[in-house]
Amino acid sequence: MQPEPYPLEKVYQLIEPGPVVLLTTADDGQNNVMTMSWHMMVEFTPPMIACVVSAGDHSYEALHKTGECVIAIPSVEMAEAVVGIGNCSGRETDKFATFNLTPAPARDVCAPLITQCFANLECRVRDTRMVKDYNIFVLEVVHAWRDPMQKTPRTIHHCGYGNFTVDGEVITLKSDMP
Repeated sequence: MQPEPYPLEKVYQLIEPGPVVLLTTADDGQNNVMTMSWHMMVEFTPPMIACVVSAGDHSYEALHKTGECVIAIPSVEMAEAVVGIGNCSGRETDKFATFNLTPAPARDVCAPLITQCFANLECRVRDTRMVKDYNIFVLEVVHAWRDPMQKTPRTIHHCGYGNFTVDGEVITLKSDMP
């Protein structure tokens, strides 16, 4: 193989992290939801997730103020709604109504669960030291929910510029890790 240069502005497409998720917030009785693909696990126990929420996003204000959110994990069947949610702002749009999302009360945070998603992670902001420079919040998952009716959900992964991959075949390899 003869390597060739690759544009730096496209590097993120090569290493885009895990599945596209929805992040919900609630502030002064107003629910909001945003699409997010820039996140990663940073600790197993307790589960900690680092995520980028831009200061320009409507959700940033509520997350920064309340210190709480829910990360809802949609399956591929929700792909069009997920993209639609990401293409509008909660400042002008009630995204729950527009995209027919059903909010459900969480146990430990004020932000709502999304009943259509196969998993919902209630989170509290644990660390904001990287918010000023990078818009990175570190969240601690304080409660997790899974829909037992969605046995084998398939997630979507953002590849940039409106392109997504869908996870598929699961392989199991020997590992010494739990």
